[in-house]
Amino acid sequence: MFVPQRRFRRGAVLTLVFAGALATGAATGSWGADARHGLPSTAPAPRAAGAEDAKAPTRSAARPRGAAAAAPDRWGGVYSAREYQGFERALRGEYVGVGLSVRRLADGAMEVEGVEQGGPAARSGITPGDRLRTVDGVEVTGRPVTDVVARLRGGPSGTGTPVRLGLAHAGRGSAGEGAVRERTLRRERLRTRSVVSDRFRDGAAAGTRIKVASFTRGTGRAVREAVRAAGPREGVLLDLRGNAGGLVTEAVTTASAFLDGGLVATYDVHGRQRALSARPGGDTRRPLVVLVDGGTMSAGELLAGALQDRGRAVLVGSRTFGKGSVQMPRPLPDGSVAEQTVGHWRTPAGRTVEDGGLTPDLVVHGDPEPRARAVLGGLGPGS
Repeated sequence: MFVPQRRFRRGAVLTLVFAGALATGAATGSWGADARHGLPSTAPAPRAAGAEDAKAPTRSAARPRGAAAAAPDRWGGVYSAREYQGFERALRGEYVGVGLSVRRLADGAMEVEGVEQGGPAARSGITPGDRLRTVDGVEVTGRPVTDVVARLRGGPSGTGTPVRLGLAHAGRGSAGEGAVRERTLRRERLRTRSVVSDRFRDGAAAGTRIKVASFTRGTGRAVREAVRAAGPREGVLLDLRGNAGGLVTEAVTTASAFLDGGLVATYDVHGRQRALSARPGGDTRRPLVVLVDGGTMSAGELLAGALQDRGRAVLVGSRTFGKGSVQMPRPLPDGSVAEQTVGHWRTPAGRTVEDGGLTPDLVVHGDPEPRARAVLGGLGPGS
């Protein structure tokens, strides 16, 4: 199981944005006014599970001026106005790229996990299961997924720039086998689907798998719709592997799909405690298993921690990333935005995930999905 390195890489991050007004502003493009209200956010964390469609600004080497510059802040940083605009696009589910996601296999090979319909990758004939061998002539086998994602996205100019990919067809064996073909694609501005659902049957067990790639605008509503569309006696497998976060309001709305109100998380800003609560009316009877891994972070951890603490779900997989600090955005005179750490968020039971992450109820080394389906089947049919 790939565990993300704790360093920032260009184009491979997505922030968890705290508090309703700031979250709404970031999604609609009115971040300046909301940042001036002094509402908190969390800093970006590296994307671990390879989706090229999760983007956010690069953290600048510059540091906030004044008192904040005196002490190191591992999650703080300064974003240019252009970088912050890219962040806003990411929260709306928009990104610049070629429309594919990748994952790292046990042997270090980089496999195409998904292809956006109608995107440059799909039009060039790239399909899930293909092995990505090189990006612009650089061998990517064995590299961190975050590095590969950054190379796929390219620099700040983005749209219209070419990227040359070396690929081996699906089914051609390990990373060192198979004839390599080259495709030159041009990056485009695309929209990603943050939620994808499908039905499965594993022996006598049947259920709906809901994959949440990130918490962009509309994610919570899409999860609710997927839950309502599930069969009347089906359980739900909620896949948060590789989820790098997003809008906290969407994470709370997603939690509301499975809870009948109550606490989702608490957070502090300069020592003042605040709470995030689910809306009543969620489906509390349907069996629920949540898949997590080292790429589950920020809003993904907030959601998983709430469902675990509330006894609503069984967590299966590997330990999550561990990103539980809260940052405050502050606009600077030149139009850039500084973020400084001001507090932490906690699960309903008062746990902080910072550094330690969440430990699943069932730890699985390797592919956890077969075990997760077995657990779901053992929980019995839904209502």
